[in-house]
Amino acid sequence: MQVISSKENELIKHIKKLKDKKERDLSNEYIIEGIKLIQEAIQEKAKIKQIIICEECEKAEAIPKEIMYEIARYECIYITKKLYNYLTEVKTPQGILAVIEKESNEKNIDYTQEIIVALDGIQDPGNLGTILRTVDSIGLTQILVSKDTADSYNPKVVRSTMGAIFRVKVIECEDLEKTLKEIKKHKFEIVVTSLQTKNSIYDIDYNKKVIVIGNEANGVQEKIQQLADKKVKIPMLGKTESLNASVATGIILYEYVRQKLK
Repeated sequence: MQVISSKENELIKHIKKLKDKKERDLSNEYIIEGIKLIQEAIQEKAKIKQIIICEECEKAEAIPKEIMYEIARYECIYITKKLYNYLTEVKTPQGILAVIEKESNEKNIDYTQEIIVALDGIQDPGNLGTILRTVDSIGLTQILVSKDTADSYNPKVVRSTMGAIFRVKVIECEDLEKTLKEIKKHKFEIVVTSLQTKNSIYDIDYNKKVIVIGNEANGVQEKIQQLADKKVKIPMLGKTESLNASVATGIILYEYVRQKLK
């Protein structure tokens, strides 16, 4: 078994570069790390290019044997612990990562879903990852993101999704305003979150709606607010005026779930 130990190895240099969006876009690949994510990737039949294993972690049996059996049918590359630590961005790595080919950049929107979530300039990778996970949790299979939203394949986003990245199609919109106008032609109503309204998220019926979540600092941009059929806010009893974007998204989406179950 050959073990790579040099930073100058071409594959190692490529993996290191994949932390940058430009390289991810160019190669159409991204990195996942950790036992759980790799199990999810296998289960969801993601396009796994290579699996990188820390030689010393395997010898110490830090990676369960059943996982080693599962990954045996893929191209596995062994590297030294020192080199693995050079590649990882995780504080306590499990010694296994993989290079994944992105799904096709298919832009077609599924209009059969009752609601569509659109993100307008979400910047924090943790927020984006949590929103993707929440969208997945309620059975949605797509999400729209504006061009200036954080990259969905950023390693921190991928970790935060806990596997949802393999199940939710991320549709990047070159012009979110134009995309929303097109969606309205399919009898969907645009719902935006805004503090400039008395309407509550509990006052509307969540059917054929596009829920637009705005930037953490500035909210939904004005031109998209003008497109909105409804503006809503989350009623709060305390002094806090606004919530974290991912928390707000969760509250709104689970009002949809409550209505659906009812």
